[in-house]
Amino acid sequence: MHIAVLYGSYRQDRNGISYARYLAKAFQDAGDQVDLIDAQAVDLPMLDRMYKEYSDGTAPDSMEAVATIIKAADAFVFVAGEYNWGVQPGLKNLTDHFLEEWFWRPAAIASYSAGPFAGMRAMMHWRAILGEMGMVVTSTPLALPGVHKAFDEAGAPTGDDGERLERNFPKFADDLRWWAEAAQLQRANRAPPY
Repeated sequence: MHIAVLYGSYRQDRNGISYARYLAKAFQDAGDQVDLIDAQAVDLPMLDRMYKEYSDGTAPDSMEAVATIIKAADAFVFVAGEYNWGVQPGLKNLTDHFLEEWFWRPAAIASYSAGPFAGMRAMMHWRAILGEMGMVVTSTPLALPGVHKAFDEAGAPTGDDGERLERNFPKFADDLRWWAEAAQLQRANRAPPY
């Protein structure tokens, strides 16, 4: 499968980037093709014009590069930190630049926070947002509390939270791959209705 992992923190001390890199590597180690889209590295401006509002070949290069990855992906993983009981503005801004490019593929949510709720409040918001953006959201979240202590210096999972992450990742990945395969088969069988 071709999986796009999306991450959206712009903070100086970005603990969640280790989580995003872990997920990208775990999918890659399992044989998937993976693109990690880091909103900070892409650095799209606050939404003014969506990708579809540009004439062919006139979108900014960074936006065109992200659109190419999104269109090619079989599935998406949203690495969703919780900010003030809600979604990260950087990740939300990145997703809002696109719409039809997301359609008819599944998304999985890997939430996180420094506290014990593991970003679950942000995950609940993302379920509604992604569904409205044309994606099927899998029912198996991957929630990581204590993100700031779940990885060692080399980015490997460590401690109880890291151990739980490694134990829960296979089910999370299998759920996403099942839906991605189902969507591939359905698209081959019948064109999407719009």
